[in-house]
Amino acid sequence: YQRRVHGNRGRIGEVISRERHPGSFDIVHVKDAVDNTFATRVDNVFVIGASIFSPLISLPKQKGIKLSLVDDRERKLALVALHKVGKR
Repeated sequence: YQRRVHGNRGRIGEVISRERHPGSFDIVHVKDAVDNTFATRVDNVFVIGASIFSPLISLPKQKGIKLSLVDDRERKLALVALHKVGKR
């Protein structure tokens, strides 16, 4: 049994380049709004507009930006702290 991890699921960005690999999977390089770059297979890419600033669909709260582990932990701790203050 092999578990597949989808680390780029829900990420939104601008397509920077496409690498063609005949006989294998084509790779697309994407850059998000905070200049993080990542690569994924072309089959995993879905175009939602001509620019990252004018999508043709509504986006979730975080706009498809994946936080680093440290940033995500800090955000969660801040939310917990806010809820504790509100319950006093």
